[in-house]
Amino acid sequence: MTQDVSHPLTPQDCLVALMIAVSASDEDMRTAELIKIQSQVNNLPIFGDYDLDRLNVMSQLVFDLFEQEDGLDALFGLLRDNLPDKLNETAYALSCDVAAADGNLNDSELRLLEEIRYELNIDRLHAAAIERGARARHLTL
Repeated sequence: MTQDVSHPLTPQDCLVALMIAVSASDEDMRTAELIKIQSQVNNLPIFGDYDLDRLNVMSQLVFDLFEQEDGLDALFGLLRDNLPDKLNETAYALSCDVAAADGNLNDSELRLLEEIRYELNIDRLHAAAIERGARARHLTL
């Protein structure tokens, strides 16, 4: 890793790492997904005081984790340790927006979203509403 991430991750770091993980889940980080991540970080109030240099650190962290056999479990462990429960639905909504950004949800993205729902303990009805909103925001003619 190029920078130290031994200190606890901020809640914003966790949100960014999860968005990057969704984009990288199919081993093809599409431009639309990267633009969506950048847009979320630049425009949402939750990221108001976020250090944009951390984007590269979080990207490298996710890539390093995904090279390990239990990397996804390690990522979820970091989320459990550093993401407040009140941000679980926010994390899922951001994940859905990244997955929907390119207009195509493939099997690996769908599996990861399912795992995120489980790990973040997102109620099925709430998850359906979040997914429906993401679909509506990313619909094309």
